Amino acid sequence: MKIAITGGTGFVGTVLTEQLKREGHHVYILTRSPEDHTNSEQVTYVGWLKKEHHPEKELPVLDAIVNLAGESLNSGRWTEERKQSIINSRIQATESVIDLIDALPEKPEVLVNASAVGYYGQSNTKTFTEETTEPGKDFLANVVVEWEERASQAAEKGVRTVFVRFGIILGKKGALPKMMLPYKLMIGGNLGSGEQWMSWIHIEDVVGLLDYAIHNKDINGPINGTAPNPKRNKDFGEALGNVLQRPHWLTAPSFALKAALGDMSTLLLDGQCVIPKKAMAHGYAYLYPELTPALKSIVKE
Repeated sequence: MKIAITGGTGFVGTVLTEQLKREGHHVYILTRSPEDHTNSEQVTYVGWLKKEHHPEKELPVLDAIVNLAGESLNSGRWTEERKQSIINSRIQATESVIDLIDALPEKPEVLVNASAVGYYGQSNTKTFTEETTEPGKDFLANVVVEWEERASQAAEKGVRTVFVRFGIILGKKGALPKMMLPYKLMIGGNLGSGEQWMSWIHIEDVVGLLDYAIHNKDINGPINGTAPNPKRNKDFGEALGNVLQRPHWLTAPSFALKAALGDMSTLLLDGQCVIPKKAMAHGYAYLYPELTPALKSIVKE
């Protein structure tokens, strides 16, 4: 297959590219700076998002596009300017993907668009599946709603469209190294009450689900990119402490996190219990359905 990826040089994109290469596919990575990369037998870098770039003229007939582009949520305090940047990075990239689909002589069979469990809002008591159609009312939910609305334009053009709503992605990069640091410093413990849910997924299952969505023609619309066993923060922390052989004992008070991080503290203090009902119903076989083996596989590497 010929598969284009936006955000292909990021954390998820690089792992996905390696997976697709192992399967024998050719990957076209859409990037602002193709000149900074070297093409290989199975990977071609194509210019994108600049006026001088015309990817529709360089790309072959594509089987799939995977849109992973978007500014990281946890790379700085959420000022109003930063919030707008978070929204714009996702909306602009997705609109550019839709424009590309319009410009291609032949449309791809599928668009797999990254999304987030933030769609569901925050709750310590509710359980959410893809059958939950009422989004939350907070900032992150609003971001996801706008993001998915833009991507859904592909479906209107006859392209099968999948939104993979990811939870906390566990791997060597991303959120986990930051979560591990307090334990390594012997100050790990609950964040706030510790009752907030953490819907997590191992990086290998992230790329597994993306790959699964590309190849399974009966998958449409939202699919939760989470493991089937979410954990409350206190239980997640205890598991992480055990794997690292460090104590889980020192609570970080909510007020201190809010003072230090502002609105961004919602990433640590709020959560949702998300079940991947559609992935399980379609027979996706998780490599890491349980948290402790998932953490051990990353820590031991």
